[in-house]
Amino acid sequence: MTPHDFAPVFGRARVMVILRDLPADETVRLAGRAWDLGIEVVEVPVRTPDALPALRAAVQAGEERDRRVGAGTVYSVEQVRAAADAGAAFTVAPGFDPAVVDAAAGCGLPHLPGVATPTEAQRARDHGLRWLKAFPAVSLGPQWFRAVAGPLPELRFVATGGIDAGNAGDFLAAGVRVVAVGSALADPAQIDRLAELARG
Repeated sequence: MTPHDFAPVFGRARVMVILRDLPADETVRLAGRAWDLGIEVVEVPVRTPDALPALRAAVQAGEERDRRVGAGTVYSVEQVRAAADAGAAFTVAPGFDPAVVDAAAGCGLPHLPGVATPTEAQRARDHGLRWLKAFPAVSLGPQWFRAVAGPLPELRFVATGGIDAGNAGDFLAAGVRVVAVGSALADPAQIDRLAELARG
């Protein structure tokens, strides 16, 4: 197993929820609802230090239920350290930065960097990564994943950006390993529909 192997994080999960810019209590409430419905993996973005209390609260709630919570929008070494201190189980970034990848490995955290081109995907693979975030997925489209799987079949993708319950199935059918849903959760009906996909 490599330091950035997400198989233990995701297991058989097909859906990850992203709880962005919410108060700590609302983050915990929505995380609990996701877990109740069978969506096991939660990401809490920490673009600013103000988001760290929500991450800590979600991590604590997850520990009580044996669920993993990761930190998203981690694009600096300092953020990696803050995420590790908050108890995050993994880190996610919008782009690929080898220094951030290495910092996460040094903290014992799997890191999921964002890519949007085959060149970026190949560079990440050459850095030892096999799990990547494709962002923004809705702009890339499902066919992108089918095309990239030809020359880079060993990569596993988490599709992020513009995903909702209406199009998530198309991305999963195209070979995406996990779909990550954030902004769409503003619609309360989304999480129930996503839970159906999660049960697959």
